[in-house]
Amino acid sequence: MDEMYSREYEALVKYFENSGGDPRALRSSEYASMVINHNRVLHVSEVDGIQMRFERMENGVEVWITVNENVVVKNPVHLCFGMLPRSGRQIIRSHINVGDGSRVKFLSHCIFPKAVDIEHVMDSDVTIGMGASMEYEEVHIHGKSGRIRVVPKAIVNVGPGGYYSSTFVVKTGRAGNVDIDYSLFLSDNSSASLFSKIYGRYNDKIRVKESMYLKGRKSRGIIKTRMVLRDRSSSEVIGEVVGIGDDSRGHVDCMEVILDDATARASPIVYARNPKAKVTHEAAIGSVDKKQLLTLMSRGLSEEESIDVIVGGLLR
Repeated sequence: MDEMYSREYEALVKYFENSGGDPRALRSSEYASMVINHNRVLHVSEVDGIQMRFERMENGVEVWITVNENVVVKNPVHLCFGMLPRSGRQIIRSHINVGDGSRVKFLSHCIFPKAVDIEHVMDSDVTIGMGASMEYEEVHIHGKSGRIRVVPKAIVNVGPGGYYSSTFVVKTGRAGNVDIDYSLFLSDNSSASLFSKIYGRYNDKIRVKESMYLKGRKSRGIIKTRMVLRDRSSSEVIGEVVGIGDDSRGHVDCMEVILDDATARASPIVYARNPKAKVTHEAAIGSVDKKQLLTLMSRGLSEEESIDVIVGGLLR
């Protein structure tokens, strides 16, 4: 690793550690990991049963990750995608294939601490093999000022008896302009969950569109969204579950809390194409619970501190 790459790597590891991450996961050979700054791959570590390869692009990196069949990955795979410059565009195209009967968990940190004008595009396709399991948690760490646009898109195919879960989190710094678009396709006896937790401030604009197609017999899925909006931020949440297979079951659960001059819109869509399918939804938009607020203030917290506690609990 040359001197420039080394400095960038150490800077990203430091931000990762300050956000609560364990830096040993990016240094130990016991963890599969990859660290990218803009379009430069600073670090790659593989473990038995996992192959990682990449190709550098003008404004990003294309990544292929393969988990062999019947492999149980002991430690989470750590991915760190960052932009240390104040402005620019980063494109990450990822292709993840989890072989039949395998189990793996990914922890992805997207770090943009100095963003003034940054665009981060994440374009993914994921294939989960028969009886395989994959968990993917994506945590964003943004600065408190500047302009950032985050565009995560994913197409996920879950094989028979497979399981997939995804959690997308923006709690640190300003969310910016977020535009999520996920589509999941489930086979027989497979299951999946999508969970988004986002804190919008200032004039942040957030759009979350998540679709789940329950194509297989006895497939199961849930889409869950928790959003807190302050100042003049706004959101649009579209959660769609389509029941296609016999005895398939799906649910959409959306809760948004608005404060100040924020605005929110929720559009749960449930659609059945099979009389044996069952799809349900619930959505709620409202303010902070007054009883909780008064209880916390009676214990010595200010109104602002009390709101922070309530918001932290909602997004935990």
